[in-house]
Parts: sequence; structure tokens; C-alpha cells
Amino acid sequence: MALHRTAGPVRDIGLLIARVVLGAIFLAHGYQKVVQFGLPGVTESFRGMGVPAAEIAGPIVAYAELVGGALLVLGALTTIVGLVLAIDMAVAAVLVHLPAGIFIDNGGWELVGALGAGALALAAMGAGRYSVDRLLRGGKRRGRSGSTSTHAAGVTD
Repeated sequence: MALHRTAGPVRDIGLLIARVVLGAIFLAHGYQKVVQFGLPGVTESFRGMGVPAAEIAGPIVAYAELVGGALLVLGALTTIVGLVLAIDMAVAAVLVHLPAGIFIDNGGWELVGALGAGALALAAMGAGRYSVDRLLRGGKRRGRSGSTSTHAAGVTD
């Protein structure tokens, strides 16, 4: 089979794997914040890390990661969710992790950097063929520039 014939399926399988893995990680972190720590615990933790408006930021981040992770796994609203989670990770890096260096064992930014970069890549690339986003378009692949209405709504391929 020629390379140009396999590029699409390989791309879509790669996007599926990336979405499921990143989504599962975000989902787990959101679940941990909402269910295990509880929102009051997350708020206190954020306050202790010096996060501004911790009582607002804590619940927003917790639910963004929980719901956003689930949506990534499904490949639903991938552009919007990817951007939200990339911003979440960028803010975490700037407010908490950058001063500690790169390595996670010292509280560094490597995990939030990798998760943020992955989320941003999914926002840019779309969900791929095996996704709710694709089903919402009736199985049609997005063009190079994307459909204005579906792309603006975060429904990408």
C-alpha cells in the first residue's frame, strides 16, 4: 500500500491513542481532585501553593480535568477541550511548577508540560476519524481549513 493511502489511517489511530491516554490522565487527575480530595481540599491545596482565587480556581480546574478528560477519551469537542486543558497546564506550570525546575520528583514542570503540549496538539489536529466529533459531522472529514461552524464549535477531525 502506498504511503499516501496509509497516512490517514495511521494518523487517526495515533490521534485515538493520544486522546485516550491524555484523556485518561486528565480524567484521573480530575477524579482525584473532585472525589478523593474533595473541592474543599483542592481549594486548600491551591491556596497553599499560592494560586490566586483558589476558591474559584480549584473547582474550575477540578471539573475541567474531570469532564475534559472524559471528552478527550470520547473525542468530543476536542478543539475547545484541548485548548482549555492546555491553558490549565500552562497556568499550573507558571504558578507552581516552573520555579522547581523540570523534574517532577522536585515538583517540576515536566508532567504539566507534556500534558499541556499533548492537549494543544489535539486542539490543533482534531480528534481524528474514531471520535464523537467525526460522528457529529456525519462521518465527513474536515477540510484543511476546517468547517467554520463545526470548527468554531470545537468539533474537529
